[in-house]
Parts: sequence; structure tokens; C-alpha cells
Amino acid sequence: MKLTDIISGNYNAAEWEAKGYQLPKFDIAAVARKTHEAPVWVHFGGGNIFRAFPAAILNDALNTGQYDRGVIVAETFDFEVIDKAYAPYNNLSLLVSLQSTGTIEKKVIASVTEALKADYQFADWQRLVEIFRAPSLQMISFTITEKGYLVSPADLERGLTPVLAMGKVCALLLERFQAGALPLTVQSMDNCSHNGDRVKAGVFAYAERWVSDGLAPAAFLDYLRDETKVTFPWSMIDKITPRPHQKVQELLAADGFEDNNYIETEKHTFTAPFVNAEEVQYLVIEDHYTNGRPPLHLGGALYTTRETVDKVETMKVTTCLNPLHTAMSIYGCMLGYTLISAEMGDADLRSFIQKLGYIEAMPVVTDPGVLNPYEFIGAVINRRLPNPFMPDAPQRIAMDTSQKLPIRFGETIKKYLARGLDTDNLQLIPLTLAGYARYLKGITDDGKPFEPSPDPMLAELQAIVAPLEVGKADQDYSCLHALYSRADVFGLDLYEAGLGKRIEGMVKELYAGKGAVRATLHKYVTAR
Repeated sequence: MKLTDIISGNYNAAEWEAKGYQLPKFDIAAVARKTHEAPVWVHFGGGNIFRAFPAAILNDALNTGQYDRGVIVAETFDFEVIDKAYAPYNNLSLLVSLQSTGTIEKKVIASVTEALKADYQFADWQRLVEIFRAPSLQMISFTITEKGYLVSPADLERGLTPVLAMGKVCALLLERFQAGALPLTVQSMDNCSHNGDRVKAGVFAYAERWVSDGLAPAAFLDYLRDETKVTFPWSMIDKITPRPHQKVQELLAADGFEDNNYIETEKHTFTAPFVNAEEVQYLVIEDHYTNGRPPLHLGGALYTTRETVDKVETMKVTTCLNPLHTAMSIYGCMLGYTLISAEMGDADLRSFIQKLGYIEAMPVVTDPGVLNPYEFIGAVINRRLPNPFMPDAPQRIAMDTSQKLPIRFGETIKKYLARGLDTDNLQLIPLTLAGYARYLKGITDDGKPFEPSPDPMLAELQAIVAPLEVGKADQDYSCLHALYSRADVFGLDLYEAGLGKRIEGMVKELYAGKGAVRATLHKYVTAR
């Protein structure tokens, strides 16, 4: 069983389907031909998240029979991905959905019709120029991570032949302008807040420099600023796509699926002909298009307003996902866990995040309307975090915690105060913040040292709690005032919020000695 057999027609569909493989229901060759003649969508970033999500929901849309165009992928960074993960398999891939039950679902993705290297040294660049000059082009999109939107002074000096992604995109947008100022939507699908503004800022950095240097006409900037011509919508994307999993590789090999090899490029991109990803996914997109759009709603995407996209992001980041992750990571590190999924088997930790989310954060949740907060958090607790295929570790989640606390907990406390709600009802949010002072000591609950995760403020904050010792009786905890009064770390002065002394009391309990973290956690979780 090989992916290339599906293109050649030399395969037994009944055999694939009997082994649980969902095959494309559309004419792959016809879709590829129509897309080549009249391209609609170019996506920058050929990594695993693209194949597991945007390409997969387009595949679902094509399977409905209500659409007939594929997506063209352009890689700006690691060209080996094109050579090793796309070309040998005629752009097909296998999506393996990892279920929380420990089972998998398998679907052949055939929506990618071309895979191009977005660089001037390759002939593919002229094909990209041709595509960007096509009136049919509706959308370009991105999953290139936040780093992909960076602009460097050195790259700006390269004029019309930049090497960074935003420079190349700007060069292609200049081609589209020169072809008649044709309309287009520039859509980020990266997991960062207000992502459309990130790509817009990157594009404008190059465009403004080129106009200033006389390399492009002032009318090019007018074109980019004209929202009847070019738009930069926001989106919220949420789906975990880890590296190819050895257990998945073994399961596919047992099926007789031969394209199960790992691929690691010289730039250390980890990929494979198959992509494994969690089953739960969300893509909420601001519906602000200038030349039409692919019907991704047929595959489950939600089109809505910018305000609603922002509300979905706020719901996720301040209530339904990110705070739970951070609380689990702080206590998971102290209790010696190395997997988030394993933490979900701990009765205290599971109850901790359930009550933190449902009881304490939910009263001030931002309800976006298009997604139900209770259903969202239910999926997190019951399907996402317990997933045995997800190799996520509390140590990874705990990275940069000082940068996350103001949004993930400070905003909730601010809403309690602004709405006149009783902060005495908050017990587990204070417990999380108290746990941070204990976490900073780098000592597990059984007294063993551990290395706190990288954080730009780690040394500074560790110095504050340095006078404290685990297990020392009658020690002076006054140093904690210097920590919990810091609005830059917690979003507000916790003493002014009326929570500082309560948190100090919890810290004293957590520092009592071996087993104190477990005992304190259990005490407050069961009392809540």
C-alpha cells in the first residue's frame, strides 16, 4: 500500500478501506488540472500543521463534490521538505488522527496539487509569479510560525530580492499589483494573537522601504492599503500536530502501508509521508475577502467577524485552555510528571484544572457565540489533555511562564474586580500563583532538584524567593511581597487586588516540607 499507487490507479480500494483508510472521493487529476489553469489558493509553509489541518479541511470540502480546486503549497524556508515529503508522493499525504481512546483514524489527503520552492534560484519562482498574476487567485495563507514574520535590516537592504518570507511575499504582491492591481486576501493561519497584523506589518516593512528607495511606485502602497483590493484578516487556529510518532509508524507498517518512513532535513525539520495530529481542531477566520474565497466551511472552518475571532482567542487564552495548561505545568513539574497526558490520570490534578476552569474562570469567560465555552473546555479536559498519543510535557508548557501569567490569570482577576465579583470565591487561581513561588525553587515535592524551564525572568524571580527554604520552620516570608506586587508578572498588584496575603498563606503551606505540594493541592482541590 503506497500513496503513489493512488495516483497511478494501481491499487485495491477495497483493501485500503477494509483497513480503515479513507480515500479521496474526488477526481484528483481533474482537480489538479483545474487548479493549475486557474489557481485560487497558495499556502506558504509546507509543514505538518498545514497538511494536518488547512489541507485536510480543503480535502473534506472537495469530498463534498461542491468544490473543484486544490491548494498550491510554497515553502520559503526548508526546501528539502518539498523534495522529500511532497515530490516522492505526488503531493499526497496520510493524515492520522490520534484519538483520546488510543485508536487512530486514517485519511489520504489529496488536496495539494503543486508543491513549490519559493526562492529565486529555482524555476518554481516563475511559476509563483505566474500564479500571483492570475486573476483567479483569491487567497494566500501562512503557517510559518511567528518567526516567519520577522523582518531584518539586512534583508531590507537586499532590495527586490529578499530572502526572508515576508520579503518574498511582498515581491509577489508587487507582481500582482503590476498585473493590474488585482484583489487578494493575505490570510495568516499561525497560532498567534491578531496574526493578520503580523503578516501585514511584515509586508508593509518591505513595501515602504521599496517605495522610499524608488524600487516600487507609491501606488503600490496605495494598493496594499486599499481594503477593497488587499486584506489581512485575523484567524484563530488550534490543533496539536506533534512530530511523527513511532507508535503510529508501527501501526501503519502493520497495515502494510509502506510510506511510513521518518524524514529529518538538514535544517532539522521532522516530517514524514504521514502526519499525526490530535482529533480536536478549530479554525475561526475573519470573513474579509476581496476576490472570493475557498469554501473551507465545508470542511469545518468557521467564518465570522474580526471581533468574534478576537473573542474566541480571548476565551481560549484566558479561560478554556491556556490557564489549565499553565496550572498543570507548574504543579506537574513539582510532582515529577513528564507527560501532560499522565497528569490527567492524577485525581488531584484533574480535579484542579476542572474546577479552576469551570468554577473560577468560567464566570467571567468571553463567550464568542460561535463556539460554546463549556463544550470547548470539555473537549480540552476529556479529549485533548488525556490523549495518550500527545507527547507534550509540563516542562515544555512551563517555558516563559512569567510572560504568560498576566494574560492567563491576571485578566481573569481583573474581570472579577471590574464586575464587582467576590474574589473570596477564588481559591485555585491563587493556588496556581502560589505554586509559582514554590516552582521557582526548583525542588520537587519529594525533595529532589529540578531545572525550571527557560524563562527570560527566571534568574530575577528566583532571586526573590532565594531566602526561602523548603521544610524550614518559622522562616520569614516577607520576600514574597516583592514577587506578588509585580504587575509585570501577574498583570496587577495582587495585594491591591486583595489576594496577596491569601497567596502568601498558600506558599507557606507549599514550603512546609516533603509532600507539602501534594498535601496542599489535595486540600484546596477537595475543599473547592
